[in-house]
Amino acid sequence: MNLHLERPLAIFDLETTGLNITSDRIVEIAIIKVFPDGKEEHFCKRVNPQMPIPIETSEIHGIYDKDVLNEPIFDLIAVSVVEFIGDADLAGFNSNKFDIPVLAEELMRAGSDFDISQRKFVDVQNIFHKMEQRTLAAAHQFYCKKPIENAHNALHDAQATWDVLKAQMAHYRDLSNDIPSLSDFSKAGNYNLLDFAGRLAINEKNESIYNFGKHKGKTIKEVARIEPGYYGWMLDADFPLYTKKCLRIEMDKIKKERESNKKAENTTEDIAGKLDALKNKFK
Repeated sequence: MNLHLERPLAIFDLETTGLNITSDRIVEIAIIKVFPDGKEEHFCKRVNPQMPIPIETSEIHGIYDKDVLNEPIFDLIAVSVVEFIGDADLAGFNSNKFDIPVLAEELMRAGSDFDISQRKFVDVQNIFHKMEQRTLAAAHQFYCKKPIENAHNALHDAQATWDVLKAQMAHYRDLSNDIPSLSDFSKAGNYNLLDFAGRLAINEKNESIYNFGKHKGKTIKEVARIEPGYYGWMLDADFPLYTKKCLRIEMDKIKKERESNKKAENTTEDIAGKLDALKNKFK
């Protein structure tokens, strides 16, 4: 089964200084952009993370401080990254939990207004785990019948992810081959996430909720009523910038709803007062 694309798909992979979404930085980004007609374009760039790369991390992906010393910082390539992605949907391996949140953080730090949330996300790892429960290397061996060459090289990993996704389309005949369906299938958990880190979500009633901690499952609106300081705590704590942005948007909605309700109450009281005045006038 061939993958059905209505718009381009950008399969990407990041190599970073570590696994902390909020504090670690990109050291290499590779993107394979696939068009509906099958044409492919590649983008690969190393990045100076402006912080030391831990030796244990360098030993995994093979990128050391000296390798990125003279490379541009992410701010200087952010426009190129955004322009290359264009209107494409996004795909990766473990991308919903890591690569997309990290990319969103870097773009926000660079001052980009690129709205990642307006795209579909296909996480090849989630498809793989739901079907086979393995790693990228095992997925490539299983679907493509050969080992990955140069694993943990961003471009090779992105290529391996693209190869696995194409092989999954051929292997699972009952798996939908359009991006919206694959995006839905490759989501983790029972809720649609509001943010990429999974701290905020949308429940079955289409209400925004907290998806972690002591208020997990409670609506943001309810928590704003019973513990208004929780919002401020999240803004001050070490949560991803994108999570905080999403929370601010939800709190703004709650504030506007309260103001609207208060205005309606005042209008009702004003009308009631005028009616009472008229009644008294004609007694």
